Amino acid sequence: MSITVSNITKLYGEQKALDSINITIHPGEIVGLLGPNGAGKSTLMKILSCFIPPTSGTASVLGFDVQENPIEVRRRVGYLPENNPLYTDMYVREYLSFVAGIHHLGKKSKERINEMISLTGLEIEVHKKIEMLSKGYKQRVGIAQALLHDPQVLILDEPTAGLDPNQLIDIRNLIKEIGKKKTVILSTHIMQEVEAVCDRVIIINNGKVVADDKTENITKQKGEDLILVEFDKELDTNSFRSISNIKNIKKSEGYNWILEPYPNKDIRPELTRWAVQHNITILSMKKQTSTMEESFHRLTNQ
Repeated sequence: MSITVSNITKLYGEQKALDSINITIHPGEIVGLLGPNGAGKSTLMKILSCFIPPTSGTASVLGFDVQENPIEVRRRVGYLPENNPLYTDMYVREYLSFVAGIHHLGKKSKERINEMISLTGLEIEVHKKIEMLSKGYKQRVGIAQALLHDPQVLILDEPTAGLDPNQLIDIRNLIKEIGKKKTVILSTHIMQEVEAVCDRVIIINNGKVVADDKTENITKQKGEDLILVEFDKELDTNSFRSISNIKNIKKSEGYNWILEPYPNKDIRPELTRWAVQHNITILSMKKQTSTMEESFHRLTNQ
């Protein structure tokens, strides 16, 4: 296993940031770590990167315990914190050379720096001081330093926060490319990013794991497909009472309705027969799968 977390709890005074978390992450996975502000995401990432210790429980990265072997863990983990602390008065190559020295890369430094500059698309900005770079290019520098020592695990805390749409796409593509060879944990509040990049999603709420599954399966948890239907006339909620297996009914704009069936029930055939019997024309009808955003709201608003 790349990462194993067993009964990790973290207390800040009386506040319980993590509450007996259990997670296993396999090599080569890109895992989206989601949760509301204060859910415990950054705390978990800091524990895995050996920035802070857990209050109780154990965690290991590539077989090395984060408390017993923190140096070995750090050698194998690349970490980009949420605030991306860079030395902004340094030039890009100068900063990466400084980081290479910290990792004792020695003769490999120049080659690795050139590789990271190329991988992260920093060629056109490499002659500038970091303070002169846009937010997107600063994030690229942060990712470059996290990858410089060729870690097997990459931990990214909100790597695309504040980026414009073009920068978002560039960084997402970079993360997907990195994920072909490394295990990646990605924390974000951008649901589209999770769907575009991640193989698996772990959702934390109030310090506990409330969902852990493949990305495509998360949207199906605690929710079914919705039926969006438009009729040719005005109806009211009572009109649908004779149709079985409708869990919830919501009026939308105009003659549009949103119908939620009970789990594993397809109401469309009965809905069609009902409309014919009552001389009602269905102008359109389609199934809409729950979005990641809707699933996130269901799982964390409890």
